[in-house]
Amino acid sequence: MIVRDSDVLIEIFDKESAVGAEIMAKIEGYEIATTSINLHEIVYGFYKVRKKTLDELLEFTSVDFTRRDALLSAKLEVDVEKRGKPAGRFDAMIAAMCINRDARLATLNNVHFERFCDFGLKLFLAT
Repeated sequence: MIVRDSDVLIEIFDKESAVGAEIMAKIEGYEIATTSINLHEIVYGFYKVRKKTLDELLEFTSVDFTRRDALLSAKLEVDVEKRGKPAGRFDAMIAAMCINRDARLATLNNVHFERFCDFGLKLFLAT
């Protein structure tokens, strides 16, 4: 499974984005999802700027945040802080969701997520 991060979704929604088209070509044929956390971020943005309808988003498969994800994301967040590489809470939550499902994360924010690779996160190089 490939889990699309918010930045990847933004590029895909931008019909004029060459990056979005490149990502779509690379992930074709894979089981595709996003997380409920990413869904929140994207819907928030749509409501804020009222640029798009949500119909397209409602078709996405989304992975829900579970108790197991909560336990792992808290540990990940603390562990990367101890290494001197603090991470955003949402990033730790998304990383945990991918690790727990053995899914690869398609993101353009590799710097944000590379700190979780030592803990089992696999990145899908989106570009």
